[in-house]
Order: sequence, then C-alpha cells, then structure tokens
Amino acid sequence: MTQPSAGDSSEQEAAGGVFADPMSAAIADIITFNDVKDPDLWTRPTAPPSVIAIVDHDPAWTDHFAEAAHRIRRALSPSSAFVGIDHVGSTSVPGLPAKPIIDIALVVADPTAEDDYVPALAEAGFDLTLREPAWYEHRMFKRLDPAPGQPEYNLHVFGPRCAEVARMRLFRDRLREHADEREAYESVKRTSAAESNAVGETVMGYNARKQAVVREIYHRIFEARGWV
Repeated sequence: MTQPSAGDSSEQEAAGGVFADPMSAAIADIITFNDVKDPDLWTRPTAPPSVIAIVDHDPAWTDHFAEAAHRIRRALSPSSAFVGIDHVGSTSVPGLPAKPIIDIALVVADPTAEDDYVPALAEAGFDLTLREPAWYEHRMFKRLDPAPGQPEYNLHVFGPRCAEVARMRLFRDRLREHADEREAYESVKRTSAAESNAVGETVMGYNARKQAVVREIYHRIFEARGWV
C-alpha cells in the first residue's frame, strides 16, 4: 500500500494513489524531525558573523525570488538535475519581518551527484557553502557578492520527496493563513535576534533560540491535519 504523502496545499494525487508532487513527502517523515548532528558537516570558511538584522517585510522579495528561480531553472535546464523550486522562509510570508535573505528550496534528482548541478549553479552566481550528508543530504549555496541593492540568498538543495522541503512549505502556508501565529513568530524572531546579537552568536544560535516556538507551530499544523 502506498503511504500517504503531504507537503503542499493541493495534495493532488496521481493515478494509483501516488502523489505526483516530488516536493511532497510521506506524513510519517514529515512529523519526525531529524535533529542528528552530522559528523561529515562541511562549511566553507566565511567572514566573522555579522549582526542578525530583522527588517520589515519587503514586497519586492517575491520578485527577487522569481528572478533567481528563473536563473536557476535556466542554468539547470541542459541537465536532468532540476526537479522543483519554491520560495520558503520568512521572506515568503507577506507582512512578516525577516532577515533580508531570500530562502529558496531547490529539489534536484540526486543531491549527492554534485557534478550535475554545482558547476551550473556556480555559473548562475551561487556558490556551495555548506554540505550536510546526514541531514537529508542538504547542500546550501549563497550569493556571496550580491550586486548593490540586491538581497542575499540561501539556496537549499535537497532530493525528491524530502520531509524538510515539505515542512518548510507547510510552515510558510500556515503563517500566511494565521495572523496570530505569524505575530508570535515575529515576536520570537525579534527577541532571539536581540539575544543572539548581545552575545555574538551566529545564525545557528539564533535558530536554536526560536526553535521551541517553531516546533509549537508545527505541532498545530500536524494536529490540524490529523497527523498526530
């Protein structure tokens, strides 16, 4: 029997009960968080951590994502690596203050086959900065030198039917639809940024400070869908 899947707002099924969207995932995987510490984590050396800035939402972030997505699709079109792409993170939620960094979820056929997409993304201006084999084979790329007036980007690469991609989309859609949770998330973002800046933490420390609220919102998402 095919296991139920989820991760987008439509949840449309293909013939035979198999979900057609490769950016969805099995429900059992979505509700199970992978918090493993990766012994093979690789991070490109970067400059010292900068101040974590939370700014008012900029409607132009949607256009910046669209332009980047077009560039990424065009770069990967000669290969069969491209599977799907979506705008995720706080910049994808209208009205939500955020760090001025566009988060993009890119799904490729095989994240471990880096020769299929890393050179093409480099040509498009995205440099590999992080590799986490034990965490959904995650790779992250950045625009290290964006043009003046252009935002930064975090381009997250995963494989098909990845639970983390599905969760990011569910979280985005929940905040778009629930003002009270959007406001609660804004509050913890601002508090966490101030606390992290006060002690010189990186964005990893900032993320850890707001994790409890994030998990509470996820639990409500799962409850509302009858998954827990």
